[in-house]
Amino acid sequence: QVQVVESGGGLVQPGGSLRLSCAASGNIKSRYAAGWYRQTPGRQRELVATITSNGVTNYADPVKGRFTISRDNAKNIVYLQSSSLKPEDTAVYYCNVFIDNTLYWGQGTQVTVSS
Repeated sequence: QVQVVESGGGLVQPGGSLRLSCAASGNIKSRYAAGWYRQTPGRQRELVATITSNGVTNYADPVKGRFTISRDNAKNIVYLQSSSLKPEDTAVYYCNVFIDNTLYWGQGTQVTVSS
């Protein structure tokens, strides 16, 4: 069993920055792929960024050039560094990890971009 916990959300002004963390714990024996997604009320969850077990990254067009996904393999943490935040980035951000052919999701962390 694997547990996934996101943290780092909060209220930030437009143009500001936040770093979200996704910590995985439990039965983890090797590197894993992970992803960040976000969801607003009434809309489907959408991809933000992904990172493979080898560190290859992929970004959704709305966040390219503003968000960076990275990982600390020693700590089993995946980060999402966001900058130049916009009000439309407001959402609940979720992390998932893919371990032993199973996808695990965290509970989400709220990011609100507002003045």
